[in-house]
Parts: sequence; structure tokens; C-alpha cells
Amino acid sequence: MSIDDPTPTELASPDPPIDPPVDEPLPAAPNSPTSVRRVAILTAVAAFVLLADEITKSIVAAHLTPGSSPRILGGLFYFSLVRNSGAAWGVAGGATALFAVISAAVAATIIRMARRLRSTVWAVALGLLLGGALGNLSDRLFRAPGFLRGRVVDFISVLGPDGQHFPVFNIADSAVTTGVALLFISMLLGIGLEGKPGNDRQQ
Repeated sequence: MSIDDPTPTELASPDPPIDPPVDEPLPAAPNSPTSVRRVAILTAVAAFVLLADEITKSIVAAHLTPGSSPRILGGLFYFSLVRNSGAAWGVAGGATALFAVISAAVAATIIRMARRLRSTVWAVALGLLLGGALGNLSDRLFRAPGFLRGRVVDFISVLGPDGQHFPVFNIADSAVTTGVALLFISMLLGIGLEGKPGNDRQQ
């Protein structure tokens, strides 16, 4: 082999260029500003729901009596005082302790999930669920006839008094229903607890 002949190393094809790594968005740390803002929204919504629920229940319990149903908005709503120890339409009456445990479990689960929040929609929805769960839980814990036997104060009746067409409900029930609907819509749109993939400012 002459000196000018190419060496085996020179005959080998050069290595292909290596593309620089693509930066991918990192998940927000539990205590990042994004997560803290979402937790603040969740807390504010839950506090508002709980306060509104407790105030309206206190007013209704103090001024309404069973059988008295003031008509609101031309009969669209009636205020009918019902003390409920079960679920809608009085189903599972007497299972107050069971419903209290379920409400407490829901609240604890939401609190644990909060540290991973990056979606504003989920923050609002979970805040509605948390406020509603705590509102009815407080009734079951502290209202008559006693601890873990308390009856939930319901008072909103639709299209007729005393739940003729639909179960009588309260602010907490409305918040829970709205929260569940928001979560369902969010999941249909591909928005999860941590927002849409690749979007760290999900609304």
C-alpha cells in the first residue's frame, strides 16, 4: 500500500450528523407558580361554594317550615324545606354515616390531586366538587339529630313545590353537578388534570 492510498478509516463513510435534542416541556413542579395559581383558584371556588351553601341553608332553616313553599320567578323555582338523611328523593334514608364517609373521601382525594393541577378548568371543577362535598358533609356531621346522623338541608324545588317533578336540592348539590359536568366536558376536549399535552398554560 502506497503512502497516498486512503486508510480504511478514511474509506469508511462519515457518521451522519446528530440532530440537536428537541426541548420538551417539563411537567410543573408541585410548588411551581403555575401549580400554586391553580390551587388558589380551586381554594377560592371551594370557599365560595361552601360559604354560599352554609348561608343559604341557615336562612332557609330559620325562616321556612315544611309545607311552606314560596314561589320564585313565576313558579320556575319554589323554596321547599326538606331535611334529607339519604340521597335524592330520600333514597337510602338513614345512611347518613355512609354518605358522610363518601363525602370525606371525595374531599381528601381532591386535596391530594390539587398539587398536580395545571388546568384552570380542572381547578374550577374540582373547587366546585370540593365545596359541594364539604357543604353537605358539614350538615351530616353537625346538624340535628346528631354527629354523623345530621340531615342535609335541601330547599330548591324546580317547577313545583316539595320536589313534585325533581328532587329538592341545595347550593352544594348544584356545585357538585356543575363540577362533574365541567370535568366530563374537559375530558372530551382532551384537557386533563395537568392540561393538554405540550401546553403549559392550559386554560
